[in-house]
Amino acid sequence: MTSGHFQLNGGDGNDSNSSSSTATTNTLTTGVTRENEKIRNFVFTKSNNSVEAISSLKEPVASTSANAARQESLEKLEIQIPELLQSGYSFYTWPCAPVLAWFLWERRGALVGKRILELGAGTALPGILAAKCGAQVILSDNCILPKSLAHIQRSCEHNNLVPGRDIRVIGLSWGLLLNSVFSLGPLDIIIAADCFYDPSIFEDIIVTISFLLDRNPSAKFIFTYQERSADWCIEALLKKWKLRAILINSEDIGKASGIEISDIIGNHTIHLLEITKES
Repeated sequence: MTSGHFQLNGGDGNDSNSSSSTATTNTLTTGVTRENEKIRNFVFTKSNNSVEAISSLKEPVASTSANAARQESLEKLEIQIPELLQSGYSFYTWPCAPVLAWFLWERRGALVGKRILELGAGTALPGILAAKCGAQVILSDNCILPKSLAHIQRSCEHNNLVPGRDIRVIGLSWGLLLNSVFSLGPLDIIIAADCFYDPSIFEDIIVTISFLLDRNPSAKFIFTYQERSADWCIEALLKKWKLRAILINSEDIGKASGIEISDIIGNHTIHLLEITKES
């Protein structure tokens, strides 16, 4: 992975609609609360060793706060995610989401006070975790999918986060610069889990990211991506919109807490990446 170059390739032969039995290790399925709904319980535990935050999440020494210290000392966080099986992409937690959530959890001290937008939130596991760790979070999904937005709100309520008070939930469609995009306010970090699942929307995502980074030049887009085809590539789009991508090492995610990355992703191939504007 080099600056200005990002190849989506490899292909692990697994479509996003097929789930792995090992992709949800450290996750429990509890009783049905609504018709066809199950609650998945994601448990994040304290690392034995500190993890240095990447530049996008690193807290400046001068601004290290008591709140950040308290978040670092947080030993366990449990997040409940309601899922509707066989109801579409937005209602199930795909393997990319817990990878991104664990990455954020291991840097929770640097999340305090950060202004974070999650794109294509779905069940919103990473965004909810960030909010529980002290970030100011906006969860977004397609503005023409009211059931998906309602499900995000339900996920928030399951975790004692009140939409409109503790966390924001908005409709935001990739590639469309609607009022919701202009009302976001300043952002420090943009996150997404498995947003590059359909080549027909790749440029819509890139256009949206480019616009947001133009308005927030110091922000970074951190996302997880699951390989599905060797033919998928956004290198040309990155160059077109003057963006650069780097690969973030994800092999050690969870290890300090006794979690193997393979237990989270199963037999999928998942990468963690960061996109910024070209300098």
